[in-house]
Amino acid sequence: EEFLNFTRLKTSWRKSILIDYYSAGFLWAKEMNFSLMQLSVFMDLLNFILENIRDKHMTLGDNLKELERAMTETGETESEQEGDLSFFSIEQAKAIIDYFVNSLFKYYRVYEYLFHGPR
Repeated sequence: EEFLNFTRLKTSWRKSILIDYYSAGFLWAKEMNFSLMQLSVFMDLLNFILENIRDKHMTLGDNLKELERAMTETGETESEQEGDLSFFSIEQAKAIIDYFVNSLFKYYRVYEYLFHGPR
């Protein structure tokens, strides 16, 4: 606060948690050596799942089904038409699902409370 001259900084825990989750996801994807396009798609998936909780009030089961649908659709992009059968390799897709399970779905009730609990 002192260094950046933020003397009257108000912290929103909701925004802080979301920034932390997006940052952690971005760093994880960078460590996976995703290409720029793969990184972009991964961040879209991350945002998609959080929007499902926040805006659509989806249950854990419904959100898992939506993730499965979204993951299968990523292979049906222009890259498939050019001969590349999938956007992510099978190992990468498994790692992405594991990441979401361990970082978000395991704590699904906490994220539901984050978006829908009393302030």
